[in-house]
Amino acid sequence: MKRQDIQCDSQGQLRHFLTIEGHKRETLTQILDTAENFVTVGNQPVKKVPLLRGKTIVNLFFESSTRTRTTFELAAKRLSADVLNVNISTSSTSKGESLLDMLHNLEAMHCDMFVVRHEQSGAAHFIAQHVVPHISIINAGDGRHAHPTQAMLDVFTIRKHKPDFTALRVAIVGDLMHSRVARSQIHALNTLGVPEIRAIGPCTLIPPYLEQMGVHVYHDVREGLKDVDVVIMLRLQRERMDGALLPSELEYFQTYGLTQEKLALAKPDAIVMHPGPINRGVEIESSVADGPQSVILEQVSNGIAVRMAVMSVVLGRKPSGEEGEA
Repeated sequence: MKRQDIQCDSQGQLRHFLTIEGHKRETLTQILDTAENFVTVGNQPVKKVPLLRGKTIVNLFFESSTRTRTTFELAAKRLSADVLNVNISTSSTSKGESLLDMLHNLEAMHCDMFVVRHEQSGAAHFIAQHVVPHISIINAGDGRHAHPTQAMLDVFTIRKHKPDFTALRVAIVGDLMHSRVARSQIHALNTLGVPEIRAIGPCTLIPPYLEQMGVHVYHDVREGLKDVDVVIMLRLQRERMDGALLPSELEYFQTYGLTQEKLALAKPDAIVMHPGPINRGVEIESSVADGPQSVILEQVSNGIAVRMAVMSVVLGRKPSGEEGEA
């Protein structure tokens, strides 16, 4: 079964959001346009809309996270859904219960959506194949495979500053080998019509399949950053590295870390992004991370609106302009 098939029902309605791969441009644009309606919710006196009132959303985070879990929880609550955070470390799975048994017990509690983060690639897809039809799955990151909502908030942030995707040159810098975010970003950028995507990093951190995805690979950071519109920095994911892929973090920063000097090679109005968490002095210097071209904190804020949009679209509820208070 194709991944895009399991993500949609027989009418083509988005049922799960597991990966960007396979989705049409219209689906991604629908999510981005829906998110526009939610951007200002956080500025209202009552930070809620009633779209998902009566729905129950369960956060199943088998891998630690702060920013992603928090923004998913805030997104669900701002849609007026009830939220259950399952502490996996103290759940029955740690006492020998199987994953499927735990899921079936949660299904029996009449939940509507599971937000799943897991260290194993394909975990969210596996869960989506085994849940009952009325439950939707959102992939909040699985192994090295995909992080679709992060990619969507990234392209949403890009669209705010650079509305015409077909005129952009985007550079993704750093540890692409272990980055599920980068894979999802590349799929999203390709789908939305970005004509040139560059991957910049050492040979040991650039996967061999990137060129098959239409990505231009650079090992010289200065050559790769020349005249780009968007610079996306990636975290060095030491926890996923097998063996010594880098001589030292200091040498990595000197060669690939984003400094003011290297950023000057990009277009003067280029924006700087980072999915976080940031390792200052490793991937990026503080003067750039906190500088006028940085939109890193915007990414965090936009993550709430985009995740609200994904939840509302997946559960079949779309805003029609202004929404009342819950």
